[in-house]
Parts: sequence; structure tokens; C-alpha cells
Amino acid sequence: MEIHIVTQGETIYSIANEYGTSPQRLIVDNGLTGLNNLLIGQSLIILRPSVTHTVTQGESIYSIAALYEIDPIRLILNNPTLIFNTNIIPGEILTIEFDNQTNRNIETYGYIYPFINRDLLELQAAYCTRMAVFSYGFTQSGELIPINDNSVLSSLERWQTQPIMLLSSITEEGTFQNEKATVLFNNIEVQNNVIANMLGVMREKGYIGVDLDFEYIDPADRDAYVAFVENVTTVMNQNGYSVNVDLAPKNSDNQRGTLYEGHDYAALGSAANTVLLMTYEWGYTYGPPMAVAPINKVREVVEYGVSKIDNTKIYMGIPNYGYDWLLPYVQGDSKARSIGNEEAIRIAQRYGAVINFDEVAATPFFNYLDESGREHEVWFEDVRSIIAKYDLIDEFQLLGGGYWNLMRSFIQNWSYVNSQYRIAKV
Repeated sequence: MEIHIVTQGETIYSIANEYGTSPQRLIVDNGLTGLNNLLIGQSLIILRPSVTHTVTQGESIYSIAALYEIDPIRLILNNPTLIFNTNIIPGEILTIEFDNQTNRNIETYGYIYPFINRDLLELQAAYCTRMAVFSYGFTQSGELIPINDNSVLSSLERWQTQPIMLLSSITEEGTFQNEKATVLFNNIEVQNNVIANMLGVMREKGYIGVDLDFEYIDPADRDAYVAFVENVTTVMNQNGYSVNVDLAPKNSDNQRGTLYEGHDYAALGSAANTVLLMTYEWGYTYGPPMAVAPINKVREVVEYGVSKIDNTKIYMGIPNYGYDWLLPYVQGDSKARSIGNEEAIRIAQRYGAVINFDEVAATPFFNYLDESGREHEVWFEDVRSIIAKYDLIDEFQLLGGGYWNLMRSFIQNWSYVNSQYRIAKV
């Protein structure tokens, strides 16, 4: 595996020829379908197969996988065009293994909404160990507010991706309702009703665990939240289910702010089976232009996290998005637009931007002028920023990466993760 940074005059064909790979493989591995030209500063992942197989008459995905003693899903992921069509033809060359692939199993945890595009769901589920469906709510009496998740769950089953039920106090407007959460944390009758109702749904629909996403908790409820998580975990574990808790990106015990004060890392890490560190949103909708997940800031959270929680229980958060800011930024007035990472490349192409890379944040960015002559600044993720994040996951031997969220395509990410690790499946 190599990373190539595009320079003036290079094309998909010239780069493919330089590395002895096919233009089609370069396009597929980097999500370049539909791009008319490459951009100066754009990063490309170059995958080098170490073992290949030429298909002969009568062979199938399953017979070839058995021949090399690998899982059929792994064979499909190594040849991603097979995700949507597993028909193979004699003479076709399939990748069995990549150069420098580690034997380390890693978990990939993704968050989705039930209205996700079906083709995108198939793609994302193929590469995920677990996926949490956002989000079941609850009433003041402890009844669940359901979501339409049946079609999503059938796709996850196909890819042996573990479905996770997500419980949250978020409202339809997208804000967290503290008052409702307070009732849940402090009223054991409501609490037990919620847990019993979750068990019923999980048994009915085949969920294997629950994700608890409670943010902006009243600091006065800090200990009550821990007790609630302990209650949920005890009941769920007794019934064969797991519990994950999402944690605000803290870097100290005494970090101030409503996002942080309600989350006790040590206590919640002990109470739950796993945790997700929400290591993103330094660059955010109403803030100034900057990286969403600068690696130096992410490191601070991880270092604090592993000092309080068993490292093998931790998923490190990875943002699957970026932001487009209109300049000049005006505090209290400016509002950035959320964009996908592949969308960022298309914006740069449309306006002829040059991609830059911030070495401290380990994150790409660019500026451009729109049709009205207004300047914009865009920060997003590419394969280089993903490598930096997985290097941190490896350094601290964390459980894996947790993606918020997988409602947008990011092929480069999966090309890297799949070629360098063995993505854990059921």
C-alpha cells in the first residue's frame, strides 16, 4: 500500500501506469467514479495485491474462498465491485491478499439512520463489525418510541454485521432533552420499564446489543447516569446482550462544560462493556474553520481515556464528514455546511481548488471562490487523515474505530482499513 499525492499534469492513467496497477482499480479504491480530472494535492491510495487468483470455469466466490481458506466476505471486500454483483467470469483476476496486511483483527463500528440509501447501506454494512441504528426514544413513563428499522436489519444480517439498538433522549428537532433523561436516571420504575421494553425489541428484531447515547447531561445527574448504565448492563449481560456508552471528548477529570461534566469516564467505562470516545467536532457548524478531528486534539482525549478505561473496551470516534465555511467567519453569525468527504473532492474539482494538508491536525483542507466571488474554506477527511487516526488506534491498541456517521460514502477509508487489517465479523 502506498499513498500518492497528485501533482500538476498527472492523470488516473499516468498514475496507474507508474504503479503498475489498473486505472479501474485506482478509480474503485479511491471513489473516483464520475470525476473528470484529479486535483493538485489530492491523495490516492495505491493497493498492491500480494496474492491473486484467476477465475476458471465453474468457480464461485465460495469455492475460491474455500481454496484459500478465507471468509467469502473477506474475498468480496478485497474485490469491492463484488459487493453489488457476486457473479464472476473465467479470466477475471481476484485479489486474495494485499501487501503488508497485518493479522490484527479490528472492529469497525458505524452509526446510521434507518432512512439510509439501500445501496449505501450494503456498502457500509459490508465493512462494519457493528452498526447502531439511530435512534429509539422513550416516553416519560418508559415506553419506547419506535423507528422503522426492519429493512436495515435485513441488510446487516446479510453481511454478518452485528445490529446495535440505540437509545437516546434526543428529540425530533435533534436536541438532547435533559428533563426526560433526568426522569429516566432517577426513577427506577421508569428505568426498568425502558430496559424491559428494550429487551422485547431486541429479542423480536435480533439486535445483539444496545448503545446508550446521552449527551449534555445535567451535571447533577452524573452519578445517577452511572447507576442507570450499571442497571442496563447488568440486565443486558444476563440476557446475552452487550452495552456500549458514547462519551464526550474529555481530556481531564475537571473539564468544564455541559457536554463534559455529566460523563464520568472511569465509572462509565467500568459500567459498560465498551465505550465510544466522540473524538470529533472541534471544527463544527457554528465554530471557526478548522479540522473536525485534529489528530493532536484526538490524542489528548485518547491519552486521558486509556488512563481511566481499559483500552480494549474503547472505540475511537472517526468523523465521516467535513464542513464548508463561507468566509470571513463571523462568530455568532456564521454557519458552516456539513459535507461528505467525497463531496469535498467534487467541490474542489468544480472550483479548481488545490488540496492542502495541515501536518499538525493531519487533515486536508482547501479554499475556493464560488460563483459570486465569495471565499470558502473546507476541511474534510482523506486517506492520510484516516491513516493518522488508525495509527493512534494501533499505538494504544484500542478495540477499533467508531464512525459518526455512515450516511455518506467514503471509499478511501474502507480501502485503507480493509487492506491493512482484518475487519472482525460475527
